Amino acid sequence: MKKLILFLITISAISAEAQYVVNYKKVADAYFQNRDYYAASTFYKKALKITSDSSQIVLPYGNETKKGSDDKVIEDYESSLYNLAEASRLYRDFSEAEKYYSIASTFSNPKYKRAMFYYGESLRANKKFPQAITAFENFIQKNSSDELIKQARLEVLSCKFAVKEMKYPRLVQMKRLPNDLNGLGSNYAPFKMGSEFYFTSSRPVSVSGKPEVVKAVKGETVVSTKANPFINNIYQAKKNIDEAEVGVKKVDINFQKDMEVAAVTFNPEGTVAYFTAWREQEKYAIYSASKINEKWSDPQPLGLQINSKDHNSAQPFVTKDGKFLIFSSDRAGGFGKYDLWYAAIRNDGSVGNVVNLGATVNTEADEKAPYYNTTTKTLIFSSNGRVGFGGLDFFESKGDLINWTAPKNMGYPLNSSKDDVYFTAANDEGSKGYISSDRESSCCLELFEVKIEYVTISGTITDCKTKAPLSGVSVKMIDQDVEDTLVTDNSGRYQFKIDRRRPVKLNFAKENYFALNKGYTYEEIAKADTLMNVDYCLNSFKVNVPIVLDNIYYEFNSAELTEPSKKVLDALVLIMEDNPEMEIELGAHTDDVGTAVYNQDLSERRAKSCVDYLVSKNIAQNRMTSKGYGESIPVAANKFKNGKDNPAGRAKNRRTEFKVTKK
Repeated sequence: MKKLILFLITISAISAEAQYVVNYKKVADAYFQNRDYYAASTFYKKALKITSDSSQIVLPYGNETKKGSDDKVIEDYESSLYNLAEASRLYRDFSEAEKYYSIASTFSNPKYKRAMFYYGESLRANKKFPQAITAFENFIQKNSSDELIKQARLEVLSCKFAVKEMKYPRLVQMKRLPNDLNGLGSNYAPFKMGSEFYFTSSRPVSVSGKPEVVKAVKGETVVSTKANPFINNIYQAKKNIDEAEVGVKKVDINFQKDMEVAAVTFNPEGTVAYFTAWREQEKYAIYSASKINEKWSDPQPLGLQINSKDHNSAQPFVTKDGKFLIFSSDRAGGFGKYDLWYAAIRNDGSVGNVVNLGATVNTEADEKAPYYNTTTKTLIFSSNGRVGFGGLDFFESKGDLINWTAPKNMGYPLNSSKDDVYFTAANDEGSKGYISSDRESSCCLELFEVKIEYVTISGTITDCKTKAPLSGVSVKMIDQDVEDTLVTDNSGRYQFKIDRRRPVKLNFAKENYFALNKGYTYEEIAKADTLMNVDYCLNSFKVNVPIVLDNIYYEFNSAELTEPSKKVLDALVLIMEDNPEMEIELGAHTDDVGTAVYNQDLSERRAKSCVDYLVSKNIAQNRMTSKGYGESIPVAANKFKNGKDNPAGRAKNRRTEFKVTKK
């Protein structure tokens, strides 16, 4: 008997009302074919007798099945349930999709083999990352030749990335915008220009029309539906969007009645609007409208450089200087499905040749919704072709439209396990802005305000002896997976901004100075609020020039180290750890009390004692040598010229030194 899952359906119930079920299935299939997935899911549930208070499903077959009508029941059941799962996923209701894919993934019919992949996708969208990994790995194991295998492997990496990232959230504050802005339908593509706030919404538009009637076979139930259409249009907030009640109006551009529009952007003066427009059965295209005497001209499509009946062009963004248009398109010559492209905007408003942003930015999948900050030279865009949280994630890259750094995932909570798309900044630094995401919705994109914060780690590097600031120090900040490096100027100052509270390491290095490593725990950074100011000094050295280790003492007439001496050597342990390529010689010296032979032996034993201690602290033996010099190299007189004993001189001669033999 196959496993029990969620709601109750029995063969007898299905068979007894076969005509009733077939009727609803036909209705559901019709909606599914027309891509009305919400309506389709509603009628598939009716066909399957799924209600809100159902508690279980019993699959309508056992270990042995009858031929004939029972096979048809099973076929209809599996087809309806799989399509219900598909409709729920395509409607972006992943909670529902997860339930139905969990059943469909057990079907033996090979035409439902992708149910396991979409089951994993639904689990991932619902933040069940470990279970999603298992589902994707099961899909990979059973479907080695499926074209979704590559995507399944990426999903596994993304789930592991998500688990890791969520341990240390980024310093991002998020707030859902008021309900007046987040009305019915999708609300997305925010654009902030000065005090004006624009966005796109697919909220329903009231129209008078005929009800849709799905004609049924004679004698069966007739089903009719009527709904106001959800039309994408561009809206503008009438007042401050931070207030509890925000008035919303359509922008007063004269769009054609049969056209849907989205994702508006403006030139710096606000006199030219660019947006995506489309009609049913047509490709997406980018249009513009100009404001003349406070009135908008009729929208016109941009030139053939941008638009074509053979490809989609969408989601325009105009740089703040008004010189370039960046957009997303699936035109030929790209690297994947949708790529990011740009074109120069000429003085007369026409656009130049289109250029791809390149393989560093674009992937085999989709790159969408570009935003470019000319102040920070940062590109922020959404992609589903890289390791992330799943769905569309925000990535950032530094560059100048030609050369780009490798895009970095902007982390949690800016990114979620669902779609995160369309960033617009509200200040020059890009630390405040707005996004759209379906993270809190079972179907649709919503608008959120975001504030990106940082902890700043800074300080001054000096010479330990002279106390003077050190220039030319290479300072490397290592934040788990991120490395950033700077070189100090004459001020000796260093400064790094980190975007999360997690352990950080700093490395300071300069020629002829001992490198220094410092680490900060999560707790230390959390206490710092927004600023940590820590100064450090570096000790200089020269190869083969001895450095005295002050306060190294041994038991009387012995090579055994005293406890205070071990603490001094612990500082040398840190130097050896911070300079892993360095090799040293440890040398011991005595005064002239006793015979030269005895002093030579004693110094050799004392030098070896120091090496042995460092070995006990996990410093590799092959990085150190020991040498005893006895009384042969005094640095002070053991006796005064008049022959009297010189205790201070003898103390200086009884010393332990180390010198760098290899950098």
